[in-house]
Amino acid sequence: MSEGAARHAEDRDGAEPTRLGVRSAGPGVSAGRPAFGVIVRLWFRQRNTYPSTGPRYLYLGIVVASTIILYYELYVGGAVSPSILADFHMSFRYYVNITVLANVVGAFSSLLAGFSDRWGRANMVTYGLLITGLLSLFGIPHASSELDFGLIVGAIGFVEGIILVATPALVRDFSPQLGRASAMGFWTLGPVIGSLAVAEVSSHTLPHLHAWQDQFIICGIAGLGVFVVALFGLRELSPGLRDQLMVSVRDKALIEARAQGIDVRSGLRNPWRQMLHLDIVGPSFAIAIFLIIYYTAVGFFVIYFTSIFHFSLAQANAIGNWFWAFDAGSLIVVGIVSDRLRVRKPFMVVGALGAVAFTILFALRTNQPTTGYYTFAAIISVMAVFLAIAYAPWMASFTETVERRNPALIATGLAVWGWVIRVVIAVSIFVLPFVVSSTTPLVDYGTQVRTLSVRYAPELKTISAIDSSTLGTLQRDPTNAAAATKAIGEISSTLHVSTTAAITRLEDLAKVSKQPAFEYLQAHGPSVLAASKTSPGQWREWWWVCVGGEALFIPLVFLMTGRWRPKSARSDAREHDERVQAELARLHR
Repeated sequence: MSEGAARHAEDRDGAEPTRLGVRSAGPGVSAGRPAFGVIVRLWFRQRNTYPSTGPRYLYLGIVVASTIILYYELYVGGAVSPSILADFHMSFRYYVNITVLANVVGAFSSLLAGFSDRWGRANMVTYGLLITGLLSLFGIPHASSELDFGLIVGAIGFVEGIILVATPALVRDFSPQLGRASAMGFWTLGPVIGSLAVAEVSSHTLPHLHAWQDQFIICGIAGLGVFVVALFGLRELSPGLRDQLMVSVRDKALIEARAQGIDVRSGLRNPWRQMLHLDIVGPSFAIAIFLIIYYTAVGFFVIYFTSIFHFSLAQANAIGNWFWAFDAGSLIVVGIVSDRLRVRKPFMVVGALGAVAFTILFALRTNQPTTGYYTFAAIISVMAVFLAIAYAPWMASFTETVERRNPALIATGLAVWGWVIRVVIAVSIFVLPFVVSSTTPLVDYGTQVRTLSVRYAPELKTISAIDSSTLGTLQRDPTNAAAATKAIGEISSTLHVSTTAAITRLEDLAKVSKQPAFEYLQAHGPSVLAASKTSPGQWREWWWVCVGGEALFIPLVFLMTGRWRPKSARSDAREHDERVQAELARLHR
């Protein structure tokens, strides 16, 4: 390539030419490759200078949109889970195991994403969106069995594990530390607005689009749309730039000057050994157990509200709207305030304490079946606010803790976090059906039993009036005159009806007793009734598990980097600026 062509190519990338034409883009990328041409730009996405404010916000916006759509695709099944179970004749335990599988494969794909420190991150995100969009649009709606459904959900979980690491790594690359909490607050909108999109779209479309497959088709189309945006718009920093610590935008000139002399490969040696330390693993475990309540909400709020409080699917999803909306708004506000004050830890502690208090309040409602829609909306909205107060600063602090170890291994540190959080989620979801064992009969049979109970209400009332031994005799021998006479007397005395009316009731019971629907009701009705009595207590036990995770989060905050007092943080920032100016002056000399 001529020097003029190289300069033209660099100008298009927003980079400065050097005397040698084009700076090294890092391992695996030829220094002399052309930076123009549509095909080349769809794969080679690295920038060799730090972007100005406009492009930087554009890249961050694409990353946030990618995260939102990914989690929309991942969570949409929760909105229609009762319909999926009914359509595939799938047990609740089988459905839970699918979720466990998706998280397990996501845990190990998160480790693969750690290699984005070497290979880059943008292509992982972009082409991951293509795969999940196609699977959502064509794969799941055409699944012919519960096995097909489970395998496709597992494939989406695999890609999600990769993007879970690559997207926050990109956010960190384009966000100096003094704006990190705000940026991470926006990134965290991914799972939150993804959940909000699920609840909002489903609550408005389910009354009209009754097929559960339509929900996946809608999110698949949206996913492919975001893929097209990322394909043409998403870029990333070259290794020389992203492998440095950037405290503020004022560091731009220094990191670009340093980048020309950085040995990229030296910082990437023994990556796992550099990251497997208590200050990385401990906080990763802390946030994983802190978010058990969040992932329970994602996967089981609809089942919880429909099975315990008998809300409709649309109502249960609408309650979720409150949770996700307040969480989303709070993440942005808290991120901005944390950056202004330049501290993270106080927010984490306050958020955890508030989350504990309102999770307890939420748990105490499990044995109050008359609790109304707006009461739940108020409780979970405040709970969501406190979860956000803790989470956005935690994400900022965690990336800063990884940077303290080695800024060249951000994706590796995030891979440790991704693996830990996915394993904890998989274990907790696997354990949930054993703690809340009553959910299985309620989910598997509860809806049908409730419908049949209304249909056969008179006959059920008749059965309740007959002594169990008498009823058993009649079931074995319907022609037993003595048992029939005794049953008529019991019906008449218990229900306060005449003998003639009692005979009619017994005859009506005999007519329906051989119907398949009534046999189904008799077979599963007792287990559903027993589960209805024990389920609230079991759910309360699970919410106490969530409270324990939130409480254990607090002491592990102390392992992370960062100041407690804004005054100390401002002092650190001034000292950093002085060091930057001194080093720039030295480099110019």
